[in-house]
Amino acid sequence: MLLPLAGPRGLREVKTRARRFFRSDLSHFAGFALEFRPIFGLDRKLWKSGVAIMKGFRTLFAAACICMIAVPASAALKVGAIAPNFTGTGSLGGKIFKFNLASALKKGPVVLYFFPSAYTQGCDLEAHTFATQISKFKAAGASVIGVSADDLARLKQFSADPHFCAGKFPIISDPSTRIAATYKLKVSPEIPGAKDVRGVVIGHGFIQRFTYVIAKSGKVIAEFSSRRDHLTPDQHVYKSLAIVRELEGRR
Repeated sequence: MLLPLAGPRGLREVKTRARRFFRSDLSHFAGFALEFRPIFGLDRKLWKSGVAIMKGFRTLFAAACICMIAVPASAALKVGAIAPNFTGTGSLGGKIFKFNLASALKKGPVVLYFFPSAYTQGCDLEAHTFATQISKFKAAGASVIGVSADDLARLKQFSADPHFCAGKFPIISDPSTRIAATYKLKVSPEIPGAKDVRGVVIGHGFIQRFTYVIAKSGKVIAEFSSRRDHLTPDQHVYKSLAIVRELEGRR
């Protein structure tokens, strides 16, 4: 049962349930299935498939927990605020990439988007959509940069993956969530045992999904979140693209 979560108490409840689920021993289920297989007249292959599905469900449950965690109302930077400058290390097309916001702003507006984790469904969709639309951002004179708490090794793979970032834009590693903190974003704690869509343990906390559109002057001209504004991950892309196009039209 999914509970409406509010504040620290709700977060603790989700973490407790997640730990119980991930620590459960599915081998008991497997043994039961094989022992009582003849009673139900099902062959071994079908039983093994059922066990595999149960194990696979554990990974899906992890992804669901990421979406379930309620982040308290954000005190994120507001429109008109000066975006804090930062320097970070990430990856572009699988190669190390150094990024500095002030330097990027000299070339034009920047779409800075924060995402919870590489190789999770929502973030995969968002990265893929940015990659497919990147030429339109460039035509509007804007650059795109993603930030997550993933370590550099994960982001090197994600940035080069042709199904996601596809080497079209850089993504920055913020494992300490220092950058997220300067932008006043909430970070949900790591869920022990949570795995990504590849079955690999994620192993980090989750920065809330949030997008800032920053003008060349350094001012925030738009900010939106999935939770507060009820946006799907790909809508972050289309909404920010419309804003930078409008900005380009004012020149």
